[in-house]
Amino acid sequence: MSTLVTTPWTVAAEVNRIGVRLAGPSLQRTRHDELPSEGLVRGAMQLLPSGSIIVMIADHPVTGGYPVIAVLDDDAVDALAQLRPGDDVRFRWSHIVSL
Repeated sequence: MSTLVTTPWTVAAEVNRIGVRLAGPSLQRTRHDELPSEGLVRGAMQLLPSGSIIVMIADHPVTGGYPVIAVLDDDAVDALAQLRPGDDVRFRWSHIVSL
């Protein structure tokens, strides 16, 4: 989990009102079996099977089947939603509520 805050991330080209995909190191999942869908909130950071991260923003789905590794607070989501592909992102623990 420390990689999340010690590594710079880049906003990937796959960004829309649903979510912002982040390019960076591939994070390893501890479970590889299919997970049941669970409720999502704005700012939820999901770890995709590829090891990349997507952060849910304005029009996120109500459920998702990937692990939620953290949730950004409202101010951090607002700032992230203003970024464009290619912009760098760094996270601080003060903006992440660990699950």
